[in-house]
Amino acid sequence: MGTVPGAAALASARWTYRSPAAAILLWQALGLSWGLAAVGALAGLGAVRGRWGVAGGALPGAADALHDAALGSAAAVMGAFARLAFLLAGAALLALLCWVLLAASATVLLARRRHRTLLSLLAHGDPKVPGALVVDSPAAAAYCVPGLRSRIVVSAGTLALLDSAELAAVLAHERAHLVLLPFSALSRAFPRSRLVRHAHAEVALLVEMLADDRALRHRPARELATALLRVGASGAGQAPSGALAAVTAPEGETAARVSRLLAPVPRLPAPVLALIWSTAAALVVIPVAVLLLPL
Repeated sequence: MGTVPGAAALASARWTYRSPAAAILLWQALGLSWGLAAVGALAGLGAVRGRWGVAGGALPGAADALHDAALGSAAAVMGAFARLAFLLAGAALLALLCWVLLAASATVLLARRRHRTLLSLLAHGDPKVPGALVVDSPAAAAYCVPGLRSRIVVSAGTLALLDSAELAAVLAHERAHLVLLPFSALSRAFPRSRLVRHAHAEVALLVEMLADDRALRHRPARELATALLRVGASGAGQAPSGALAAVTAPEGETAARVSRLLAPVPRLPAPVLALIWSTAAALVVIPVAVLLLPL
């Protein structure tokens, strides 16, 4: 399947740092295409009838398989049951992917709800960080709890560690965060897949870089880079479940972000971005067409 080598190539590419938004879109398209292609391949095998012809889709294929099993020869019966097995496998895979996505969504939403409840009891406002909530913890931490009522949270340790300009850079970064839910769901569905884990980590880094870019619209690069280094050097902890961390990251990722901030590279030209967007659209449209349209 072409999505697997495509994902491996994208994971090792470094042009993605030049346009994180386009790279995230391509990652999303690859993940969706992989799921659709896998389901479509199983459904296609189940829809094949006889040696030459094909049925008009998954449901007609199932009806043909049952008909052949009831009236056909021993070979036809075996082929019919094989087609049914492929169709059932495709339906099971589709159900698994949908269930894992829904379960991951529910888990994250519940975690965010519990955390908002705790924040209402433990956090407070501070004039140093207007619009954010402060928790009385000595550890340096800053994160976002996304949702319809998103909350930006910083610790008292962060207030003590960073000056006003660095705090402003961190808050600008937080307001630009995206959600990694689809890749978190894939990680839950395929916890042993090295490629899925790599994809999740790569998209997480790209999300941070995209947030960095949006923060740069309001704050200088040096302020954000300094905040990254100072919070990273303080040994800041991880964000709570369901939240999105601001500047806490593995050392290698922090170095990559700081280097990118202080030595920016040119953005990808418009024709290249158009090609990426077209590729992402094709990755989704083609499997859907193959799955839904009669052959």
